[in-house]
Amino acid sequence: MVTKKTMVRNPSGLHARPASIFVKRAMEFASDIEVRNVTTDSEPKNAKSILSLMGLGLKQGNEIEVIASGQDERDAVEALIELVDSGCGE
Repeated sequence: MVTKKTMVRNPSGLHARPASIFVKRAMEFASDIEVRNVTTDSEPKNAKSILSLMGLGLKQGNEIEVIASGQDERDAVEALIELVDSGCGE
């Protein structure tokens, strides 16, 4: 299992558009991937589900944790953290 934390930078948080980009990227990996809102101390949610991700209510400034387990876990975590750090294309 690999985990890493980062901060949501998008002014509008991870609303529908950036969340869909995040989920699409997560689906490229074979590993099981979850995201947790550290700021609100949420339970980890499936990163490959748009509804689960949006249900976390990720706002600008929230700290999140990406958790992956599987054959490409390290690559998955690094790619998703990089995506969030880049603003998910916004």
